[in-house]
Amino acid sequence: MVQLTEHSDPRGKLTVVQPESEIDFEIKRAFYVHGVPDGTDRGGHGHKRIHQLIVAVHGAFTVTVDDGFNRRAYLLDDPSRGLYVGPMVWGDMTGYAPGTVGLWLVNEPYDPDEYYQHYDEFRADARRLAA
Repeated sequence: MVQLTEHSDPRGKLTVVQPESEIDFEIKRAFYVHGVPDGTDRGGHGHKRIHQLIVAVHGAFTVTVDDGFNRRAYLLDDPSRGLYVGPMVWGDMTGYAPGTVGLWLVNEPYDPDEYYQHYDEFRADARRLAA
């Protein structure tokens, strides 16, 4: 988890995500997920190259990451904390609370060839690369 710089005063809070300070990669793409229907999961894919920071800017959801050997779940429910996810990680997003907005900051533009869509292929490659 990455603790983001947060400035607070009587007018509210301002949270900063700045390359070379809060994160160790250049941001080349940002997107947010919202309006997720109750009981709907997202993700279900892996990435070959990208670095990403995931933040629940409003609400909460769980991100389960899998490196081909181990799985770990993280509850994202604080807009001043983000989850860093590096290359060769499979991700599943579940348990979206109503009204949740999740923000993804990524180091590369979208490239469909960069995705793993099948877990077995991802796991085999992750284990081969780790050997």
